[in-house]
Amino acid sequence: MESPQPFDPRELQKRDAVLLEGLRAALAGEEHRLYTSGKSEGLFAGRTGLHGEAAELALREELLEHARSEAKGRFEVEFVRLTPKGVEYLYQHDSPRAILGQMRTMLTVAQSGIPMWQDEMLKSLERLAGHITEQMARHLDQLDALTKRVDEALRRSEVPTVMNASLQAVIPWGADALAYLDRRKAGETGGACPLPELFAAVHPKHNDLTLREFHEGLQRLAEHRAISLAPWAGPGSIPRPEYAMMAEGKLMYLVLRT
Repeated sequence: MESPQPFDPRELQKRDAVLLEGLRAALAGEEHRLYTSGKSEGLFAGRTGLHGEAAELALREELLEHARSEAKGRFEVEFVRLTPKGVEYLYQHDSPRAILGQMRTMLTVAQSGIPMWQDEMLKSLERLAGHITEQMARHLDQLDALTKRVDEALRRSEVPTVMNASLQAVIPWGADALAYLDRRKAGETGGACPLPELFAAVHPKHNDLTLREFHEGLQRLAEHRAISLAPWAGPGSIPRPEYAMMAEGKLMYLVLRT
């Protein structure tokens, strides 16, 4: 006859520790799987070894009670719930040291998570700040462009109108020419307007306008400081020399709104 295995108090302590761990888990929620299966967690990791012994002890001592069973293929999953006796057992056996140890673990995890959370928050704020800066820059550019147009309009309103009745009678196309130059400048086309372009802009409304009359009218507008004339500044020769005109001893080819 074989002699009984010697009793190992350390194994008993391990089993009791597993039992307490399972009972603590049972505190959260109404019912739980008794055993872990696959990815589905239970109060105890398995039916054998220390976990199996702890589960059997919990049921035998009525620390846990059967709640229901659920068929899963060929197997039956057992669900249990914590009893008032199990709560009392936890109260008597779960030492303050163990509770404080759990709290310390939770605090350590929380503290280690704070730098990550803070880093993510700072990155989000940086992205938000970058987006706001980009939007503000875009709006400021639009405001700058609008300011230039308003300043130009105010400057125009401060200049006495040059197209009085007598000048309009001499230059009937003058108002249309000045309006075209204003629109061209407001539209940020940029630079001076070539004389062929200005003539092409006003001629459809004034079919009888000759090139000589066009030059004479521009001379009058320049004298009244409504426009200024400038020579050709581009490379090479004047593209369409027939539109050029003599003024101030120079061959003028460009016109600017003043």
